[in-house]
Amino acid sequence: MNNEYVPEDFKFDKDLDGLSARLLAEHIKLYQGYVKKSNEIQEKIKAADKSEANASYSYISELKRQETFAVNGMKLHEAYFGHLGPAKEGTEQTGVPGGELLKMIEGDFGSQSAWLEDMVATGLSARGWAVLAYDFKDNRLHNYGADAHNVGAVWGAIPLIVLDVYEHAYFMDYGVNRKDYISSFFKNLNWEAANRVVHHHELHKKHGR
Repeated sequence: MNNEYVPEDFKFDKDLDGLSARLLAEHIKLYQGYVKKSNEIQEKIKAADKSEANASYSYISELKRQETFAVNGMKLHEAYFGHLGPAKEGTEQTGVPGGELLKMIEGDFGSQSAWLEDMVATGLSARGWAVLAYDFKDNRLHNYGADAHNVGAVWGAIPLIVLDVYEHAYFMDYGVNRKDYISSFFKNLNWEAANRVVHHHELHKKHGR
C-alpha cells in the first residue's frame, strides 16, 4: 500500500493582485520540498532503531521532531495556496468576505473589520503563520499565531484562513514590507474556498454551541 503524500497541483500562470507569478512559483517549489521531506522522513522512521529513543538526542527522536515541521509545512502551505486566487465564475468575488464564515466572524469578533485588524496584528507579530481557526474547545473562531510550522500549532482546531508570514512568502515582491504583502494577501483571498472547509465540517451548525 502506497501511503506517500502527493503534492497538490497549484498553478498561478499570471500575477495576482500584488503577488507576482514568479514569487508564487518559487514559493510552490518550497511547498513541494516539504512534501518530499515528509515522505523521506516517514520512510526513515520506519527503518530507525526505536530502542535508542531518548529525549536529549537520538536518531529516532530527531526524526520525530522534524516530521512535525515537514508535515505541518506541507499542510499549512496547501491551505495557503488553496484559497489564493480568483473565485470560480458566478461565485463569491475574490477578496470580498461572504458566506457562513463571514457570519461566524461577525459573531465572534463583532465585525469583519475587527477580525481583520486582529488578523493583521497576528500576521505582523508571528514569525511564521497567522491562522484563523475553528477551535472545538469552545466552538469559536480564533486568530492563532505560529513562530514555525510546529511552534504554536493548536490541537483540536481546523485552519480556515492561513496566512504565511515567513519572509520567503513576500521578500521577492516586498522586501521587508510585510504589511503591504498582508494587504495583498487579503485582496486575493478566495472566500469561497474557505467557506467550503466550513461546510465540509459543518462548522456553521456547531458554531457558538
